[in-house]
Amino acid sequence: MSQHLSGFLSGLTAIEVTLLVLLISIGGAFVMEAVVIRLLLQYTSRTETTLDNIVIQELRWPIVVTVSLAGVYLFSLSPAVATALVVDEATLRQFFGLPSISIGIVVWAWALNRLVNRLVESVKDKGSRFDFAPVFSNIWTLVVSIGTIGALLYLWGIEITPLFAGAGIAGIAVGFAAKDTVANFFGGIALYFDDTYKIGDYVVLDSGEAGTVVKVGIRSTTLLTRDELLVTVPNSVLNAAKIINESAPDRRRRMKVPIGVAYGTDIDKFETILVELALDEPLVLDTPRPRARFRQFGADALEYELVCWVNSPLKRGKATHNINREIYNRLNEADIGIPYPQRDVHVHTAEQTPATRTVASEMTNGGSKSETNGGATRSRPDSEYEDGDAEDSDYDDVVDDE
Repeated sequence: MSQHLSGFLSGLTAIEVTLLVLLISIGGAFVMEAVVIRLLLQYTSRTETTLDNIVIQELRWPIVVTVSLAGVYLFSLSPAVATALVVDEATLRQFFGLPSISIGIVVWAWALNRLVNRLVESVKDKGSRFDFAPVFSNIWTLVVSIGTIGALLYLWGIEITPLFAGAGIAGIAVGFAAKDTVANFFGGIALYFDDTYKIGDYVVLDSGEAGTVVKVGIRSTTLLTRDELLVTVPNSVLNAAKIINESAPDRRRRMKVPIGVAYGTDIDKFETILVELALDEPLVLDTPRPRARFRQFGADALEYELVCWVNSPLKRGKATHNINREIYNRLNEADIGIPYPQRDVHVHTAEQTPATRTVASEMTNGGSKSETNGGATRSRPDSEYEDGDAEDSDYDDVVDDE
């Protein structure tokens, strides 16, 4: 095709070629932007789906740029232009033809990558059949990047075959240096093939983190916690961790509200109150029906659990709050007590023996075995006791008491 264009342009002067280039570049780009693209956008705006709008919007600029670069490419094929610039045709292509094609390749690669990413964003929440869409987006980005680099190398005449030999050695080095990145990439693919979670699921990790999956990338997965914090977890860690997906297979979740009631309570009446207040709570589902379960005889109360269901794991906290408030109010109205632990403490005073009373009397009358010096009392050590003290029948009892 380039030979036919060269033959056509060989009969034109440099000025004619320049005017032709300007006409094709500027005029063609204006026609594509103002007429063709505008008509396509008007047509797609009347359709029910938004996917065609995304396609036209993302391909808009690549089409306009391609038409503009077409004139530059024709400029590089003109022998008259090469003669006017006093250069050979190969040099002219080197400075005008190859750069224009290279820019076109990069623009189209960038546009196609954005197009696929936007399509993935629009369909990822439309059912389980699109669960793999984010991972496909990551793979597509990698394929487009490698393809673009390969196309540019081939276009500029850089032989890539010898690079394969060095790529093997470089691959081993990169494999060791970027093993975590590679593990994260394949970990993300494994998670989606295992259907572990998808965008919008509420997950709980064995390390304690919990949140809604908001983004799945090549390297990591991002969770949005209840505190509005973003937690980024590497995919390799998630692939090896224990994950509880509270949004699968159904977002409906059971909740248990513990409550203790005093011994002697009419349990039939109490259970009726629990079920009725649960049915009156808007966040609680009517099906399955709420149930009151008598779990055990506690040390201080009859221990019950109110078992009910909510339509999302994120609503359990609010539902528990509302139910606890209603339990407290209705039990007070029904004069049903909610017991709490109570303990009685008994203090016992030890009785005094006759020997103890004798010693206490002697100490009161000034007969104690202690010395007073300036108002301070100093006890006598054992070495200062007199020999007669050993014959006292009360001496051993006093020492034992001490």
